[in-house]
Amino acid sequence: MINVIDVSLSFGERTLFKDVNLKFTPGNCYGIIGANGAGKSTFLKILSGEVEHDRGEIAIGKNLRVAVLKQDHFAFEEYPVLETVIMGYTKLYAVRKERELIYAKEDFSEADGMRASELEAEFTELGGWEAEAQAGQLLSGLGLDEEDHAKLMAALDESKKVRVLLAQALFGSPDILLLDEPTNGLDLESISWLEDFLIEFPNTVIVVSHDRHFLNAVCTHICDIDYGRISPYSGNYDFWYQMSQILQRQARDQLKKREDKAKELKEFIQRFASNASKSRQATSRKKVLEKLNLENIAVTSRKFPYVGFKPGREIGNNVLRVEKLSFSFEGTKLLKDFSLQVNKNDKIAFVGTEHASKSALFDIIAGVKKAENGDAYWGQTTAFSYFPKENTAFFNSDLSITGWLRQYSPDQDETYVRSFLGRMLFSGDEALKPVNVLSGGERVRCILAKMMLSGANVLILDEPTNHLDLEAITALNDGLAAFPGVILFNSHDHEFINSIANRVIEILPQGTDAAGGYIDRMMPFDDYLKDDSVKQARSAAYHHVERLRI
Repeated sequence: MINVIDVSLSFGERTLFKDVNLKFTPGNCYGIIGANGAGKSTFLKILSGEVEHDRGEIAIGKNLRVAVLKQDHFAFEEYPVLETVIMGYTKLYAVRKERELIYAKEDFSEADGMRASELEAEFTELGGWEAEAQAGQLLSGLGLDEEDHAKLMAALDESKKVRVLLAQALFGSPDILLLDEPTNGLDLESISWLEDFLIEFPNTVIVVSHDRHFLNAVCTHICDIDYGRISPYSGNYDFWYQMSQILQRQARDQLKKREDKAKELKEFIQRFASNASKSRQATSRKKVLEKLNLENIAVTSRKFPYVGFKPGREIGNNVLRVEKLSFSFEGTKLLKDFSLQVNKNDKIAFVGTEHASKSALFDIIAGVKKAENGDAYWGQTTAFSYFPKENTAFFNSDLSITGWLRQYSPDQDETYVRSFLGRMLFSGDEALKPVNVLSGGERVRCILAKMMLSGANVLILDEPTNHLDLEAITALNDGLAAFPGVILFNSHDHEFINSIANRVIEILPQGTDAAGGYIDRMMPFDDYLKDDSVKQARSAAYHHVERLRI
């Protein structure tokens, strides 16, 4: 159990939290949500002791073990993967290492024997004999092949390091688990595994995430950070969202009533302040006005960008035909004889573990890369706009955001461009920042603004929700759901996929038995996951890959 008692934290003149009182109990999962900059990650660091709060108390039950998802992906470069996971249970790891050192001694004394006996008992009690098997199960569940388990961390790519550190946090069933964006870098299969793990986890979980489906699946409570307060709600994210809409509507109605009352009082005071017969009434109303506090009715600090895509022309029947595309990168075959027909009403989600293959396909059909063989043919009525996963090259400039976006605007008037940027939350001086200093989320909003100005009737988006907060993801989700054109996209956000796609294509490892190397179904994503024919096709494909490896 964790008790948060009257906790406050300020940075300079800015109050991040004030008089926070919360209780986190075993058997529950608490989702911490709030706008970017609200202090979600900072609050987790306060709970873990990494950040010191100004006043108040964090009371953690005696002898409870707290595990934290590490954010430094390069902290364990010289350690083997399996050992890195076991290091998550500090006490067990220390016993394990001391035990190894004693047994490695050439001169084994009587004192060493006594100490070894103590260590053996402690090692057994802490589950040391099962440690490697449990660590291996965690790694496999998170999508790491068994051949990766013995490698040094330095030999893994970034996405695999993230998974190892997540396994490290989960290892040994800690009493309190603090997870900051645990789904980042995970594919949909690994996220599903993590959801199942946390649902069955018997202890306390506190998690920060921008993944709505994940929050709905695992959370029993939501803690909302807004205006320096942290308000707890029972239920998952959807329940919180519905409650928050009701409470915000009530707050807006109350604020409107007070504003109307204040306006009425001010008009009366101005009209009769100099009238002797009415002066006492005017004075009385002035006192009422002074007590009428409008500032304590805060609706919300959250800001939602406006995302809306309007095609310049209606799309025809001939959208896109892909014929026998082949493409390799650094000796790895990503696409082989890949063919596809895109129809005028398609909203296609590309899913599966072959992330490089999906990005390569998008790059080829958008003309960024050239296929080794085959080609892509666009219909005459189509005009596409592309959101690439790697977009840093767009921002290697000292242009202001306004100047940068003007390059892509059909209307060069600065007032038009500035008003457009305002809807994307770049207002005032924010719109004058140079683009080469923008954060990941700000760059995403700029690319989306560029796409909105394009008038395209086909949108290609490669993981567009990366770096966005929940408010921006919701706005993008709504904008794409309302888009009348064709959408081809790739995402790790379950809710995002399920609410947009009407067709699902899973690119399989190249060399599988599946025809064309992919599975193609005209159905929503949730139906795709439950479909027996899909399960059979996936099982056959991946079984074939394992045979090829052997």
